[in-house]
Amino acid sequence: MPKSQPGLKGRLGGGLMRLAGEHLTCVRGGREVFSALNFSLAGGEALLVTGPNGAGKSSLLRMIAGLVRQTTGNLVLEGGATEASIAEQAHYLGHQDAIKPSLSVAENLRFWAEFLGAGGDFAAALTAVSLVPLADLPAGYLSAGQRRRLSVARLVAVKRPIWLLDEPTSALDAASQARLADLMGAHLSSGGLIVAAAHGPIGLERARELRMGPT
Repeated sequence: MPKSQPGLKGRLGGGLMRLAGEHLTCVRGGREVFSALNFSLAGGEALLVTGPNGAGKSSLLRMIAGLVRQTTGNLVLEGGATEASIAEQAHYLGHQDAIKPSLSVAENLRFWAEFLGAGGDFAAALTAVSLVPLADLPAGYLSAGQRRRLSVARLVAVKRPIWLLDEPTSALDAASQARLADLMGAHLSSGGLIVAAAHGPIGLERARELRMGPT
């Protein structure tokens, strides 16, 4: 993910930040994954991307994150940091938890904060995901759910306005899912945007739905 750390600014003329995709087409491995896709959401809004496996949900999130290039169409961010790309203003939480097993929980979080160009509030981030007691434990000893919570902590430690979440509740128990729902709610309340791909409810009750693939 590109370095940089724009905060939750992004107001134009008193209006909130706005992210939009216009006539997006994605081709991967010679196969058209989706075409003529349109969406938009403003600061404080969430978009829940649904659809069957292979419909392009993950590809769309990776496209916004700058990891997949659109074949046609445009991605537009209004009200963001003018000197930074969309990818530099977004967190991408994918299927794989990007964790170095030999580093401790705190060291992993510090690495990401430094890589993303920010100091990071490690204590608050670890508290938010209930990992303070494990701060000095090598990440290789974490369970799948604990690794997921450490990945979520990165969203809290380094402030970025756009959260791109791919099946974010994967491996999380009920209590951790509730904590994530609270964090997403706080992010939206502060003017942030969330685009999340999921097969079921993830705690975004007021999210608009973007259905991909056959209806």
